[in-house]
Amino acid sequence: MDKYFLTTAIDYVNGKPHIGHAYEKILTDIIARHYSLRCDDVYFLTGTDEHGIKIQKTAQAQGITPQELCDMNNAEFKKAWKALDVDYTKLIRTTDKYHEEVVQRIFKKLVDNGDIYKHEYEGLYCSGCECFLNPKDLTEDGLCPEHLKKPEVVKEMNYFFKLTKYKDAIIKHIKEHPDFIVPDFRANEVLRQLEEIQDISVSRSKESVQWGVDVLDDPEQVIYVWIDALSNYITAIGYDVDHQDEKFKKYWPADVHVIGKDILKFHSIYWIAILMALDLPLPKHIFAHGWITIDEAKMSKSLGNVISPTGVMESFGLEQPDAFRYYMATAAAIGRDGNYSDEDFKEKVNAHLANSMGNLLNRTLSMLVKYFDGEIKPEFTVNPEIMKHASNTIDFVNTHFDNFEIAEAAQEIMVLVDTVNKYVTDNAPWTLAKEEKMTECGSVLRTVLEAMCTVSSLIYPYCPNIAKEMARQLKYDLTTKLGNIKDQKFIQNGILISKEDIKPVFLRVDSEFADKSQKIKV
Repeated sequence: MDKYFLTTAIDYVNGKPHIGHAYEKILTDIIARHYSLRCDDVYFLTGTDEHGIKIQKTAQAQGITPQELCDMNNAEFKKAWKALDVDYTKLIRTTDKYHEEVVQRIFKKLVDNGDIYKHEYEGLYCSGCECFLNPKDLTEDGLCPEHLKKPEVVKEMNYFFKLTKYKDAIIKHIKEHPDFIVPDFRANEVLRQLEEIQDISVSRSKESVQWGVDVLDDPEQVIYVWIDALSNYITAIGYDVDHQDEKFKKYWPADVHVIGKDILKFHSIYWIAILMALDLPLPKHIFAHGWITIDEAKMSKSLGNVISPTGVMESFGLEQPDAFRYYMATAAAIGRDGNYSDEDFKEKVNAHLANSMGNLLNRTLSMLVKYFDGEIKPEFTVNPEIMKHASNTIDFVNTHFDNFEIAEAAQEIMVLVDTVNKYVTDNAPWTLAKEEKMTECGSVLRTVLEAMCTVSSLIYPYCPNIAKEMARQLKYDLTTKLGNIKDQKFIQNGILISKEDIKPVFLRVDSEFADKSQKIKV
């Protein structure tokens, strides 16, 4: 592949980031890092959503301007992603001037084309969802099922987008492209929503909302949410209604939009219809991930269990985010909900990263130093079965990533690690050395180290710092493309490592570090 363009949802900045935000960014960063090992050009877009009534009200309550609130919380999101090694290419803000200007021109084009019309409307509006709700969608108590708050009755003269005009085309696209919505069980959910889809409001009166992008030629209206927020995916890479720069031509359509399941409707219906109205190609995939609960409970400020992205790291005394990244990425099967708990975190990262993977490398290198002064001799050969397993694992992992099965790919890596651990136990190089079967002993060690080169590449997207330390000790080039690893050997003859250069790539998370009272709350 010549390029890979992936995006996250843009985060609403009326509050600070929590680990639900982090889950999505970590997943997307892992996908981006994986594909960086398969192609030379990966573009990873993320951003912040900075308009709307919630921003306006939150800023007012804090006695600051909406822009000041956006600037403050945008900085918090950037700080969090840096701490978690989320290596995005670009972070767009919907208050960026160029974005606002292009959004205005997109809106005008849709008006001129007859896809947007002005209409007086009365409906039930949920400020949390930032959309109008149908009475049938409410709970028995008349509450929004997502935010459990009663929507307000709003009567306004607004602009509406002709969503119903594109209903049949969207249904046709979903049915003809079974991998368009991932996981596939979400597609039926979207098709059911399409059955009773209605035109959507894409503006609000300034009497209701002041913090938004003005509608050109109609100063009493602001462009609201959908055309503003969703258009970030194309404005960020150079789209304009009369001109598309080379970056846009190169990267669009997106290979995948990574989003939460709660906003699938807006991406798989609203956004697709807008793209159709603009006569633009559609994204190849929309990957809807699940939610992360805390100790089996949904995150809630009232429960006091909303944790900051770096809170887990700080409470466990972790200087690098690898353990947290790995845990979050493996918390749930594709598209399903996952759970965080302190005990499960300690158990999983200790078992996988410290005991299985880290200890395997450490003890193998230690034996190489003990028995051979760190030298790989020419007569040391590799076990073809282990090497074949390593090669096959690359194929398995690639296939899982092509299907956005991030947790499942990690399981394949750990199966390889477990297989190599069993190979060491079965062949007992310490016994071979005791019996003075030194060539056989050295061949076992070389086999393990060759396999660990593959492991370091495969684990890199999840644990970039651990992988870099593994590669350093192995003298392995971590930028090697996955396609070039198969059936090749990377451990060179000669001195590989000295005793002083061996160190654990991941220390166990010991129970005395865990202190829930230290965990940073949002």
